[in-house]
Amino acid sequence: MKIVVDAMGGDYAPENVIAGVVDAVKEFPVTVTLVGIESRIKEQLARYSYPKEQMEIVHASEVVGMEDQPTEVIRKKKDCSITVGINLLKRPGYDAFISAGNTGACVAAATFYLRMIEGVDRPGIGLVIPQVNGFSFLVDVGANTEPKPEHLYQYAQMASVYAQTVMARPEPSVGLVNIGEEEGKGSVFEKQTYQILQEKMPRFIGNVEPNEMFANKADCIVCTGFVGNVIIKTSEGLMEAAGQVLKREIFKDPFAMFGTLFLKGALRKVKKHVDYSEYGGAPLLGVNGIVMISHGRSSPKAIKNAIRAAMREVEHNIIDKLKAAVIA
Repeated sequence: MKIVVDAMGGDYAPENVIAGVVDAVKEFPVTVTLVGIESRIKEQLARYSYPKEQMEIVHASEVVGMEDQPTEVIRKKKDCSITVGINLLKRPGYDAFISAGNTGACVAAATFYLRMIEGVDRPGIGLVIPQVNGFSFLVDVGANTEPKPEHLYQYAQMASVYAQTVMARPEPSVGLVNIGEEEGKGSVFEKQTYQILQEKMPRFIGNVEPNEMFANKADCIVCTGFVGNVIIKTSEGLMEAAGQVLKREIFKDPFAMFGTLFLKGALRKVKKHVDYSEYGGAPLLGVNGIVMISHGRSSPKAIKNAIRAAMREVEHNIIDKLKAAVIA
């Protein structure tokens, strides 16, 4: 199995990316192709000991910044690490692509060069999100901010396949993010989407309010990319703020500091359950190839786990299963 990784993508690239890749090839039976400026990649790799036969480098002379517009990347940066890496998936032997770089550029390049799966009009980014018990799968979290109701039906189909195949949910339920549980809630868009899902998705459970996002209401949850992105970033910011407040209050009270000694194990488990780096990346569903989008601030641990997640999709032959299941 060969996973392509954008060595230049992310806030801390190439250092964090390469550190995570080295950890991955030491732990997993995988070959990684690093795409980017060869001299910088080799400079970082020289710091580590790793199985050389599990690593290769493909030079790409250009780097995509977070400020670059997606369409401009496709038109003017044809030798950037994102474009070169995604195009490798069109060759035999390359199984998946991972980037912590510019999300819009990744979505645009994957859509343009890999094309869409038949029956899918727009790609959606899926994300495994923690629940009180277990996990759910949320689509979309940023690829398509102004979808049509039919697009959310396609997301629901793909999310169901992903939950069945990768998350081992035999009969996944599907919910729609909305401002209330009642069928008539929301704008015209939500009402139309509700009707389509109710008619076409056999395990549609109705609306999921934002306060129920992490309460095991549904196995799969669909929404617009705008709403999904706001949910994820708000949740991430809330968790960081809550952690800082908790830490501050504990250090203000000697008794609380003493008490944390007994809670240390439980707190560690909670942190692991909600830590995005445990899941590594978010699959870009709908394009004709396995593309994993990682957080811009990805740590080496997150990159390693993104590689593990991509390997799992390859092993489960997720693209062929999506093609067989999606009905226009």
